[in-house]
Amino acid sequence: MQKYEVLVRGSGCVGRSLALALGAQGLRVALLGSAEASLAQREDVRSYALNAASVRLLRELKVWDSLPLDAISPVYDIKVSGDQAGALLEFSAWQQGVAELAFIVDAGALEQQLATALRFSPHVKIVDAPVPADLTALCEGRDSQQRAELGVRFEAHAYGHRAIAARLSSNLPHQGVARQWFRSPDVLALLPIEKPSPGSSYGLVWSLPEQQALDLLAAPDAEFEAALNAASGGEAGILTLATGRSSWPLARAQAEPVQGPGWVLLGDAAHLVHPLAGQGLNLGLADVAALAAVLATKEAWRSVGDERLLRRFARARMAPNWAMGELTDGLLKVFASEAMPLRELRNKGLNALNSVPPLKRWLITRALGL
Repeated sequence: MQKYEVLVRGSGCVGRSLALALGAQGLRVALLGSAEASLAQREDVRSYALNAASVRLLRELKVWDSLPLDAISPVYDIKVSGDQAGALLEFSAWQQGVAELAFIVDAGALEQQLATALRFSPHVKIVDAPVPADLTALCEGRDSQQRAELGVRFEAHAYGHRAIAARLSSNLPHQGVARQWFRSPDVLALLPIEKPSPGSSYGLVWSLPEQQALDLLAAPDAEFEAALNAASGGEAGILTLATGRSSWPLARAQAEPVQGPGWVLLGDAAHLVHPLAGQGLNLGLADVAALAAVLATKEAWRSVGDERLLRRFARARMAPNWAMGELTDGLLKVFASEAMPLRELRNKGLNALNSVPPLKRWLITRALGL
């Protein structure tokens, strides 16, 4: 049996991106999973918010510029509202001196383009069973079985919330504006996207307490739309469902350790954060970029599975992943509280932050991955 240098377990966006990145270095890579988009046979309503660093990686992998035009929507403005009238935090690409603040990408289209790129990667082999390799990269997601077999600690702290995703159509153009509402007890995000209605569609990510989310998932379309329009207050126009709804439970988790002799964890197999900042896939792709950089600069005498080498990757990702987990966890706890003093403070905090351009610039620079 042929031996590979790297076995990538997991064929989602993180796994496929890693296989492409390492194959581009000339490493012999085996990708365990399907070469085709895993969700091609069913409706995929997910939308990814990608920052500049993620776009740069995908461009280097020859994926970004091959995406269909209707799969990408630039975000020029972000409006974050609190749960009191007038509480608002705004970010503008023009004020920050950048072309766009982020891109909203159709999840299915991105997976399909990564699958297409893999078919043209001469150093990547798709396999249907594990093969010998110097390094095994676990990109299997939050429920990774191999991670458990390695004895890695992965305590997921459930938020008791679920995220609801769907595609929406509006009677008003989105104009590249992403909108978010931080309230007690829910967080609602509308992400501008071009499918199914160019210029007037949104990707919905709505985080709600478990039972409330389940009730809304089971509700008729008209009842769901009424609740959604009441929550958004008409700021994005009259919203109607353009697809079905999907849902998943929300939790925070951090694997410990994320590497060992001959293995490493990336993406959701290594860490989970609340989606309120839209940084989940960005963290995973940053893991890919960091591991690729470490392996590209390794000493010639080291194996790609050398534990000391992999510790460099772990050190590089420790602080960014921890910081994003703390940020999203802290924001959720602050805005989930129904205590009136804290409610007053958090809404005044949004307005105060909105009036300090240097601090806003610092925040958006880190969100962009720069």
